[in-house]
Amino acid sequence: MKIAIIGAGISGLLSALELVEQGCSVMIFDQQQAGKAASWAGGGILSPMYPWRYPHAVNQLAQYGKPLYLDWNKKLKPVSGIDFEIHESGMLIFDEADFESGLNYAEQFQEPMQQCEYLQQEQIEQLNPYIDSKFQHAIYFPQIANVRNPRLLQSMVAYLKQHPQVEFIEHCPIEQFNIKNGKVQSVQAKNGKTYDADQFVITTGAWSQRWSEQLDLEIPVRPVQGQMVLFKTPANWLPTMCMNDVMYLIPRLDGHVVCGSSMADCGFDTTPTVATKQKILEACFEMVPELAAFPIEKQWAGLRPGSPTGIPYIGKIPEMENVWANFGHFRNGLCMGPASAQLLRQLMLGQTPLVNPAAYSPARLKSEAELMVH
Repeated sequence: MKIAIIGAGISGLLSALELVEQGCSVMIFDQQQAGKAASWAGGGILSPMYPWRYPHAVNQLAQYGKPLYLDWNKKLKPVSGIDFEIHESGMLIFDEADFESGLNYAEQFQEPMQQCEYLQQEQIEQLNPYIDSKFQHAIYFPQIANVRNPRLLQSMVAYLKQHPQVEFIEHCPIEQFNIKNGKVQSVQAKNGKTYDADQFVITTGAWSQRWSEQLDLEIPVRPVQGQMVLFKTPANWLPTMCMNDVMYLIPRLDGHVVCGSSMADCGFDTTPTVATKQKILEACFEMVPELAAFPIEKQWAGLRPGSPTGIPYIGKIPEMENVWANFGHFRNGLCMGPASAQLLRQLMLGQTPLVNPAAYSPARLKSEAELMVH
């Protein structure tokens, strides 16, 4: 089976991996360079932030993130030579209003990886001596890890590019589906070429709404900008991830610390702003004052695929014979990515799905578009 995957972010690359492992041949298209948009820009926390604030369908896929990335890293690293750097740093959360939900979450939803403990200031100081002493208590999730997403993407691209069943077509926007009797025959690219395949998968993230007209379907996915700031500290300086009021610090193994993140509706603009940077820095220095002594290495913004509930669309597009969706993951594309791709592969190849696919069905597009309007 020949499959065209449109969009080479985390969802497209993981979908490609799942399908080539099953013997399919895959063409992967991207309007720019593979793995360079939102997937590259995110923080890489392998859990939704405050999972109890999300619908069950989000957490159901997210819980597979860490174990599946560990498996993929084992498989890809010998070929790509690149380690994902899955770092089990644990996460401290200081939002008092979330303590009760956080402490009960693992048991309530049978998610042992979200096991959590309540810490007082003395214990916080032992665990992470850089936390400001004004934080008298916190909840701590020891098993939450982060993945270094730029490395993850580089490894997947390197692995797929050497695979005999894979063809990459980058810097090549797809402009049109050529549809006949509810079936896509081929896609028309900006380079003037036409590409045919048996099945077509849409993994275009924040850009997915552009297919609405051609598929005669309102796709309620819009870009939501998120900004990040990167510090360089000594290796292993900050022992844990930290979060307060939706702002977070993520330590990498080599001493980089990723700080974020904001939310802004500004179309497809990825220009970082001074005001937002200031807000991120204030929140981060409030948690870890000593961070202010280290240099800022980089600042950037990415575009999340904002969807009404944050539950992605995975499965066959209504009334189309051979078009599939894997988009709309909003803030959790990275941690939901591996299970989303696995579910898509299972649905495409008629295999037993790892979760009930109903919650993710693109048939929801009909009703949810109306929610976005009101």
